[in-house]
Amino acid sequence: MKKALIGKKLGMTQIFTENGAVIPVTLIEAGPCAVVQKKTMDKDGYSALQLGFSDTTERKVTNPVKGHFKKSGVTLKKHLKEFRVENAEEANVGDILKADLFAEGESVDVTGVTKGRGYSGVIKRWGSHRLRMTHGTGPVHRQVGSMGANSSPSRVFKNKKMAGQYGNEQVTVLNLKVAKIDVEKNIIAVRGAIPGAKNGIVFIRDSVKA
Repeated sequence: MKKALIGKKLGMTQIFTENGAVIPVTLIEAGPCAVVQKKTMDKDGYSALQLGFSDTTERKVTNPVKGHFKKSGVTLKKHLKEFRVENAEEANVGDILKADLFAEGESVDVTGVTKGRGYSGVIKRWGSHRLRMTHGTGPVHRQVGSMGANSSPSRVFKNKKMAGQYGNEQVTVLNLKVAKIDVEKNIIAVRGAIPGAKNGIVFIRDSVKA
């Protein structure tokens, strides 16, 4: 990975290409992100940058975190995230990274936390079929169905798709195209959908597969 940013999902819209085609896009407020700490191969054994995003007040930050920011000379940030990058030596603590770090047409991977849907049944959670509405099936037609053999192995197999917590988990969407960039407003329009609710924090990296 060569570059990364912390951003905020603003929502979805659509844009038109020069030939009149409609593209569904997600708008991301990408940066500005400050370089809070730099990890190098010589000192730390790996190459990485710690980025800070979105200013915050002193009363919302613990004393150790205040000292961390004071040492780097960067204003207090609400979100901190470390990214392993190949060229960490080229950056300096205090540098500001903006949306122009990426270019139109480039492929990126976007990571976010999906919307939480609470305790859900197997139909909503896994897409299972509803049971037949004929005699002998009820009284619950949306239940999980057969659990397998009884005398052997006398247990439910591991990884059986059952009801439970759905959503509220970290998901990465790979190979999304950057459709448009507004450098002045630090907004990146990414083709397609990304995980998370509006105003949710997302991480943008250059694609590992492109």
